[in-house]
Amino acid sequence: MITVNDVSLHFADRKLFEDVNIKFAPGNCYGLIGANGAGKSTFLKVLSGEIAPSTGSVKLGPNERLATLKQNHFDYDDYTVMETVIMGHTDLYEIMQEKDAIYMKPDFSEEDGLRAADLEAKFGEMGGWEAEGEASQMLQGLNIPESLHQEKMANLTAGQKIKVLLAQALFGKPDVLLLDEPTNGLDVDSIDWLEEFLINFENTVIVVSHDRYFLNKVCTYMADLDYSKIQLYAGNYDFWQQSSALAQQMKQDQNSKKEEKIKELQDFIARFSANASKSKQATSRKKMLDKITLDDIQPSSRRYPFIKFVPNREIGNDLLQVKDLSVTIDGKQILKNVSFILNKDDKVAFLAKNDMVTTALFKVLTGEITPDTGTVTWGVTTSQAYLPKDFNAMFDEETPIIDWLRQFAEKGEDDDTFLRGFLGRMLFSGDDVTKMVNVLSGGEKVRVMLSKMMLLKANVLLLDDPTNHLDLESITALNDSLIDYKGSILFASHDHQFIQTVANRLIYLTANGAVDRSDTTYDEFRGNEQVQAQINELDK
Repeated sequence: MITVNDVSLHFADRKLFEDVNIKFAPGNCYGLIGANGAGKSTFLKVLSGEIAPSTGSVKLGPNERLATLKQNHFDYDDYTVMETVIMGHTDLYEIMQEKDAIYMKPDFSEEDGLRAADLEAKFGEMGGWEAEGEASQMLQGLNIPESLHQEKMANLTAGQKIKVLLAQALFGKPDVLLLDEPTNGLDVDSIDWLEEFLINFENTVIVVSHDRYFLNKVCTYMADLDYSKIQLYAGNYDFWQQSSALAQQMKQDQNSKKEEKIKELQDFIARFSANASKSKQATSRKKMLDKITLDDIQPSSRRYPFIKFVPNREIGNDLLQVKDLSVTIDGKQILKNVSFILNKDDKVAFLAKNDMVTTALFKVLTGEITPDTGTVTWGVTTSQAYLPKDFNAMFDEETPIIDWLRQFAEKGEDDDTFLRGFLGRMLFSGDDVTKMVNVLSGGEKVRVMLSKMMLLKANVLLLDDPTNHLDLESITALNDSLIDYKGSILFASHDHQFIQTVANRLIYLTANGAVDRSDTTYDEFRGNEQVQAQINELDK
């Protein structure tokens, strides 16, 4: 258990939170949510002791251990993978180091023997004899093979280091586990493994994530950081989001009968509670939901951007034909003999084990790079708008947002009044529109890019990992807009819910061609053993 008493954090120009009193209890996974900049990651640092609060205190239970997911991937380059994981349990690792040093002494004394015996006893009590086995199982669950367990961290890729540091945080059954964006950089199989681990984890977990599917699957409570306070809500993210929206509707719609809105909210609570049956946490979650009253639910202060893509013309019979495409990057062939024909109304999710593969495909489709072999033929009635994975080069200049966006507006939409209103709906209000584009945050840049794409009125959208950098509200708004979009979409994403709800076609790019499936959901695609076997065979 971790207890927060009267915690406040003030900076010179603002307060992040004020008088927070909350208990995070064992057996629960708490999803910490809030708008970008609300202070979620900072609150985790207060809980871990990395940042001291302005007032109040944070207390662990007696003899309890807290673990955090480290973010600096270069801190452990001089250590082996196995050492790095076991270092997650600091006391155990220090005992290992001390007893090994004693046994290495050339002048081993009686006093050394007594100390070594004492250390061996503590080592056994802490589960030291099972430590390497436990660490190895975690690493393999995260797709780090045994052949790498004694390798130096410096020899691993950035993605592999992320997984090792995650295993480090999970190692040794910590009493309190703090995870800041734990699914970032993980492949689909590793995310699945992490979800199951957290569902079965018996102690306290507090997690920050922009992955809605992940929050829905693992969380028993949402801890909402809003109005500089943190309020606990039983249930997962979907329950919080939908009930909060209904509460907001009740608050704003003064002309409707209040009793009707109350009944709608009551029915929603009952329906959601009855359907809470997706995991081993379901029984306890349902009991919590059954206790919810209307007073427990408050409208959120969060704002959602208005995102709506309207194509300027309908696509004709031909959308896109790709034939015998091969691409080599840095001397390594990553696409080989890829062929597919896309049709009008296709909304295609491109999948691959490596992001470099999908990004290379988008760069070929947009003409940014030339393939080794093959052809790309767009239909004559198509017009494309593209959100690349790396867009920072587009924001190098010291240009106000409104002027940067003006260059993409057609006549009649290029005046200040229109653009200010347009940007206001994308959450750039007042003087925000004069901010220089080269100083924007990642999330702000994505919202500006989406604004550009809306102005272009294209009938084909190409989106390479579009939810990267966005907060949950912006992800939800973008997700809903793409479901409603009347044109075609080609996209790559790690967001499970995004793929599941937007795509009506899935193309998995392998080392030796593509696996193409239409009229199937993402969940069905992943659960189809024949399809997965075909992918594994082509990826050899």
